[in-house]
Parts: sequence; C-alpha cells; structure tokens
Amino acid sequence: MSLLNSMYQRRPPRLLRPLQTTPSPWSSPDSFSKRPLYRTCRAWSCSAPLTLSSTNAFQGSTGKHGKPTGEDEPRNHRTIGAAQFLFTGDGSSPGTPFFHPDGTHIFQKLTAFIRAQYPDYGFREVLTPTIYKDTLWKQSGHWENYKDDMFAVTGNTSKKPRKTKAPAEYINGVLQPQKFIHEEPDLDDYALKPMNCPGHCLLYKSKRRSYRDLPIRYAEFSPLHRNETSGALSGLTRVRRFHQDDGHIFCRPSQIQDEVLKSIQFVKMVYKTLHFKKFDLSFFLSTRPNNCFMGTRQDWKMAEDQLIAALDHDNENPENLTSWEMRKGDGAFYGPKIDITLRDNNGKEHQTATIQLDFQLPKRFELEYEAPAPELEAQGLMTDDPGLLGKVGRAAPVMIHRAVLGSLERFIALLLEHDDGKLPFWLSPRQVVILTITNRFHIVDHARNAKHKLSNTPAENTSEPRRLDRPRYIVDIDDGSDSIAQKVVRARKNKYNLICVMGESNVKDGNGHGLQNMTLDVEVNRGSQPNIVETWDTIERIRPGSQAPVQKDRGTGPNSGQSVKLTVKQCKTLIESLSEKYL
Repeated sequence: MSLLNSMYQRRPPRLLRPLQTTPSPWSSPDSFSKRPLYRTCRAWSCSAPLTLSSTNAFQGSTGKHGKPTGEDEPRNHRTIGAAQFLFTGDGSSPGTPFFHPDGTHIFQKLTAFIRAQYPDYGFREVLTPTIYKDTLWKQSGHWENYKDDMFAVTGNTSKKPRKTKAPAEYINGVLQPQKFIHEEPDLDDYALKPMNCPGHCLLYKSKRRSYRDLPIRYAEFSPLHRNETSGALSGLTRVRRFHQDDGHIFCRPSQIQDEVLKSIQFVKMVYKTLHFKKFDLSFFLSTRPNNCFMGTRQDWKMAEDQLIAALDHDNENPENLTSWEMRKGDGAFYGPKIDITLRDNNGKEHQTATIQLDFQLPKRFELEYEAPAPELEAQGLMTDDPGLLGKVGRAAPVMIHRAVLGSLERFIALLLEHDDGKLPFWLSPRQVVILTITNRFHIVDHARNAKHKLSNTPAENTSEPRRLDRPRYIVDIDDGSDSIAQKVVRARKNKYNLICVMGESNVKDGNGHGLQNMTLDVEVNRGSQPNIVETWDTIERIRPGSQAPVQKDRGTGPNSGQSVKLTVKQCKTLIESLSEKYL
C-alpha cells in the first residue's frame, strides 16, 4: 500500500496578502477573551465555527524525518489520511489541503449525497463568483466586521492606462488596419469571498419577487477562503480554503418555523444515515446578545420564539426527540441561531451544522417582495380582512443561513476519526477487490470479466456515452504471483470493504452456465466496513441459509478469515444493496 510521505513543515510567505497587517484575534483563547466588543460578535453569516488550535496544518506529532513519535492520538485524521493516502499539504499553499484521488472520491460522494437530497427539500443549486469588489463587502457589513479574516486580490497593479492591440478585423475579406484599445487602470479593491450569502442576495435581487414565490432556497458548494493565522491551522479541521454545503432560504416571516423545522429534520436525516448516534450531536439555541446586535428587540423576540417552536415541534415525535440547550446572549449580532455540534473521539465538540436567522442582510441589500397587507406581513401575521388584503405593498424577506455538514473538509476529518478510518461501502474509495488464487490465464480472465460485471463498466471501450443514472462501483484485481494469504493480508491493510477470492473451484461452480453462476468467496473486512452487522444481514437476505448470522455475531474484533460463497450475480446484488442503503 502506498503510504503518504511526511508533510511539509516550513511555512512560506502567503500567496495572497491579507487585507490588514494587524494580528488576527484567533491566535489563542486568551486573546479571544480580550478582544473589543465588536470582535466578540465576529461570527457573520455562515461563518466557520471556531476550533482553536496551535497545531500546524497537516502535522501530527513527528520526529526526525517526519515519522510519528508515538504521541499521536489513536484516532487522528491526519494519521489516517496519511496511511490511506487521502490528502496531503504543501508549503506552497499553507492551510489548503491537496486531495488525492481516494480523498477526492470521499469528498465527491458526500457532496453527491447532499445534492441528491436537495430536490426533496426544495433547494436549487447556484453558482456565484469567487471574487467581489470591496463595495459589496462594505454593503454587507463584512468589511467592517470581518476584514482581517479576508484575502485581498490584486490584478494589474499599474496605475497607468494601458494600450493593447484589438483583435484582427476583416471586412469583405480584407484585413483592416491594426487598432488599439486604451484601458483605464482598475483601481477598485477586490477580495476572495469568505462566504456565499452576499452573492445569493444579489441573485434574489436580480428579479421582482412576489409572496407567492417564497420560500426561495439556494444551495452552493463553491470554495471559500478565510485568512486564518498559521498557528490556528490544523489538518482538515481548520483551513484557509474550504467547501461548505451552503444553503440560503428567503422566506416570509410567517414561514420561519416551517423552514427551520425542515432544516432540523434535514440535519437529523443526514447524520442518522451517516450512522452518528444521538449522543454524538448536541443542539444549542443562541439568543440575542446583550449589547452588540442589530435590529429591534421585537424582531429578535419573534425570531427566537419561532426557533423554540420549531425545536419543540420536532420533539412531538418521541422517536425524533431533540434535547437542546439555550445559550443566552450567544447569538450572532444579525440574528439568533441553532448550532449543532458533533463530538469527536476525544470528547471535543466541533460545530458542523447550523441554522441562522438573519434580518439584517436583506435590509442591507434592500431585498423585497410584494404582498397584501404589508404591515401585518412584516409581523408574520395573517388576515382575512378584504380591506387590508386589498392594499398591496413591499415587505422584506427573512434570510435563513443553513449548513448540514458545514465545512466538508472538517466533516471528513471528524468522519475519519469517528470510525477510526473505517468508511462505509457506499463512501469508500476501495470498495471491492478480487484476489486470484493462481495467476493462470483462464482464472485471471474470469476475474477480469467478474470485475466488469460488478463495477458496471464495459469490458471493452465503447463509443456510446455512459448513462448518467448508471452507477459505477470501484472493483480492483490482485492477480499477481503472491500467495493468496499474502494477497488477503494486503487487501485488509488497504482497507477494501469486500474481499472476493476466485480460484479453480469457483470457476467450476459455474458448471459452464456463464459468469453469473460462477462463485466468489466473499469476506467482509472488519477493519474497513463499519456497519458489520447490517452488512451480514444484507448477505443473509440475498442468500438465505448462508450462515451470515453466525459471521456477524463473531464480534467486532480482528478478522476471523471467515467468508461466504456467493455467485457473481449475488455479489452484484450485495454491492447494489450496500450502496442503496448507505451501508
């Protein structure tokens, strides 16, 4: 198995200059407590949660030549990422992970999973620019409250006009004389976006809106950049460039409770599917700060009441009970919020999901929609009075910032640590490996045909395009000359979820009736597949009487070397079932 070389430890100069040269307040918890009042309200729309750390990016505890000293935590995502060759870092871009193909596979699977849920929750994906003028950030308030944590972008630094050649022009086939274009220098300041919300506000404002259009739900996965201090960078949990399953809901005040409730249910469904237990998650309702807040107390009271109502309504189902705590005065200065934290293997809590109400950004961008009885509409009240309904006016929507996984980089780190590097079959970059007992030609040939069958890939190149809805599974072959025992040890070490063995007897089991009836000796790798009991239950349903219950009850210790014989067709059904059930 390829092992990741030690990470770079030197820190070169930044590629992008920070907007201010003042030290960032995030250098230590002590400095955080001594910051000015407006800095305690630093959290802005969709801001990344705090995970204060003095650990260097992508570094564990290493000795000479970058080798572990043995002091690393047993479940450190950096160690796991190195062992499985998922991601690395480089001094040329500090705080920015480089994902290898296997790590990219995990990243894309998670985004595809979230993306597949969007239609059921009414979200439509959008794409917005990465760079904006400072005028936008001043309008949104980020320039005042978030400037130190943003990166400036400089284009042409010349202050003089430029003269460039215009494209060649032909008229009636005759080349015209060369023309020149005079370009004035661009004196505006630009910055990389640290969040998507201002861009989504511009999308909302791009056309006239009616109350019948609401709620409008936007989602985006584009990369974000934040100028974290080098001392705060830590593996994938604190980075300078990251992706977020960002979502923004523009709704009427009367729709807040329903939208928040749907967002809570969305979060719970995702974490249940990823096999996080209830005690791994904590819900917190953060209310209006005592001094540093925007808007009226009446707006805050209405918003907090609707968040509480959504949390309480979700608890009406005993099977879906949500225990939550209130953090008085801990809300963002633009609105109250629900933060969901995930507890890691060391008992430390990390904020992942968030649901934040925002009354201020719509006002800053002058977002509006037309509605009857606008005074009551702004208060979230309904009326049947024809006189009031006959008056149509403009009201400001409420903006809800919503993230389910939060930073995908951080979530991958927590996911790796949660199951000690074991990834479920549907998420794993190494799903199946077929081991040949011998390297005889006909055995290897049948193994390769079985690979194409199980992976849903054609045996030969074809000119026909692949259907979008046809899944592809990762199936590798080890047909070398090593002994089968060596191959099995290597497959377990390489974290394959299913280890399939094919030999002479397996070919003969087909009785000349084709590939579908040939068999494979299938082992579920306990060192890689976390949902071991559910996996064996699936096998038993596919092949009743296969002794799968005996296999699964052997515990969660080391591999016992037990396997079950399945036909190639049954193995294909197993692969499809594990993927469809997110096992």
